Amino acid sequence: MSPVAPPITRTDFGAVKIAIHRKLIQKLNLDRLTEINREEVRREVGHILEALVVGESTPMNLQERERLAQEVLDEVFGLGPLEPLLADPTVSDILVNTYKRVYVERKGMLEQTAIQFRDDAHLMSIIDRIVSSIGRRIDESSPMVDARLADGSRVNAIIPPLAVDGPCLSIRRFGHERVNANDMVNNHTLTPNMLDLLRGCVKARLNILVSGGTGAGKTTLLNVLSSNISSRERIVTIEDAAELQLNQEHIVRLETRPANIEGKGAVHQRQLLINSLRMRPDRIIVGEVRGEEALDMLQAMNTGHDGSLTTIHANSPRDALSRLETMVAMANLSIPDSAIRRQISSAVDLVVQVSRLSDGTRKVICISEITGMEGDVVTMQDIFVFRKRGIRENGEVIGEFLPTGIRPRFAERLLVTGIQLPIGMFEMSRIH
Repeated sequence: MSPVAPPITRTDFGAVKIAIHRKLIQKLNLDRLTEINREEVRREVGHILEALVVGESTPMNLQERERLAQEVLDEVFGLGPLEPLLADPTVSDILVNTYKRVYVERKGMLEQTAIQFRDDAHLMSIIDRIVSSIGRRIDESSPMVDARLADGSRVNAIIPPLAVDGPCLSIRRFGHERVNANDMVNNHTLTPNMLDLLRGCVKARLNILVSGGTGAGKTTLLNVLSSNISSRERIVTIEDAAELQLNQEHIVRLETRPANIEGKGAVHQRQLLINSLRMRPDRIIVGEVRGEEALDMLQAMNTGHDGSLTTIHANSPRDALSRLETMVAMANLSIPDSAIRRQISSAVDLVVQVSRLSDGTRKVICISEITGMEGDVVTMQDIFVFRKRGIRENGEVIGEFLPTGIRPRFAERLLVTGIQLPIGMFEMSRIH
């Protein structure tokens, strides 16, 4: 009986993969690859790989050969070591903290993976592949870049000298299966009563601000809310990176453009927002308000473009209004603070606060109505809240959704629109 070949070590495997990858590039007709479909390319690569593997002195079993073939194919056609993570539907974020450490987020919780790049140069080659595909560059003169993968995933890369320990890459993924309203109820993100209220507010054309931290689910909730907009309305969406997934047919999607290599040609959200007002929109949806475009958005809300939706980074409804005020001030028009607050109080009807809790779950923790002004202060009242009561031993957050007992002032506006809310929906005794 012939002796069984010992399994190859990770070091051997990496060396063999590098050697075969180099030989494969030399043998492939790269110009021809663009003329044939991906499956034919894979078959051709497979045949060449088989011949190259046989020629290697390192013994490999069938499983190791298949693994090697897949990894080399990922290097040639994909994003190398990240391809298995991109193919995993449970992964929502991929975070590369230098070439040695790769983390992922699953169900709101971070975990480290066993995946590594060979070195900084290997990670840089993957980053270059991403940014070059959209006509961008990343180097010492331009060490930060935002990009988007073919599947819509949002990418941010930052390299030395700004990233002290080496290149870093962050990929925010978007689920292949869209989350709908029923999913949010089943996942206990909000209650049926809260959903009914928000649906009514969208149909009655209230201006809604969705507030929350990074990864809290703001865009997901915005997608769900937008599904209640009538198909007879013309919708214009404005985003830094196109993430919204709307079902309606009458949609115009606008996306900002970064500056080119010479630092020219940038188009910002404010320019798109001003242009959108000339496009006869029934609704304007801003993916995230983050700068001086806040002023134009408020003016649009106050001049007939009601029913607008947007998101903002903030930790509470009150913080959201403060941030909005700061952003309006960024327009440098010397508008008094009191005038800005009056604009906000008359433009925004509802603030919906979403949060990712310590156990990774995402919840609508507050629905607040803007009620007007008292002196120079914008007044608000909570309609629904999530009361946290503790944490179980397994880390699960214990809590419940509660109405505050306050009937919102906009209830009459909903009634006039033909939207009848359930009697007793806002009573404090009801917990649904």
